[in-house]
Amino acid sequence: MKIGILQTGHAPQDLLGEFGDYDLMFRNMLDGHGFAFDTYAVVDDQFPAGPEAADGWLITGSRHGAYEDHAWIPPLEQLIRDIHAQKRPLIGVCFGHQIIAQALGGKVEKFAGGWAIGRTEYEMDGSRLALNAWHQDQVTRLPDGARVLAGNAFCENAVVAYGDDILTVQPHPEYGADFIAGLIRTRGPGLIPEDQLRAAEATLEGPVANTSFANRMAEFFTKERA
Repeated sequence: MKIGILQTGHAPQDLLGEFGDYDLMFRNMLDGHGFAFDTYAVVDDQFPAGPEAADGWLITGSRHGAYEDHAWIPPLEQLIRDIHAQKRPLIGVCFGHQIIAQALGGKVEKFAGGWAIGRTEYEMDGSRLALNAWHQDQVTRLPDGARVLAGNAFCENAVVAYGDDILTVQPHPEYGADFIAGLIRTRGPGLIPEDQLRAAEATLEGPVANTSFANRMAEFFTKERA
């Protein structure tokens, strides 16, 4: 199965050498499930010919806001609608979660409550799901037909499904503790309150469900659909 990665941003320059870019993080996370990958850096105006270029699609995170005025955002939104119309499986993470909601009629905003960073717990399937987060923007209004699978008091719409073919997640199952530590060091100062950075550092070694969520994503891509 070929997965097309729609890359909407690049990892911080200071972290690229150690961790690679965002598409590589997803390739590594989904390694072992038999997927082939093609990356399209849509943030650099590199687009596939259409939804048929891959069997399934994944949209990465980004430092950009879905509501910002970038030339590549409207064609990405149209591609999302085209993928959805063809019922090809699509997963969005962080910015990907947000741009899918926006493309389908929802609303994304800079959240007045501030940032979520580091290990964060959500209610999902009657239990606690812990993943690493790094965001201020949130989906504040869902499109018609969307259903919430996980959330918490700070981020109500943390994991969302649209029918049988779209799954989106606000936190980052591809981020390990080491990458969050790098973000705290390189992007946090001057952007996020110091006490919040230190609190996130204190939770870095806590367990997160990256592996189980990667398995969930792989199963989503490969499951039988009507």
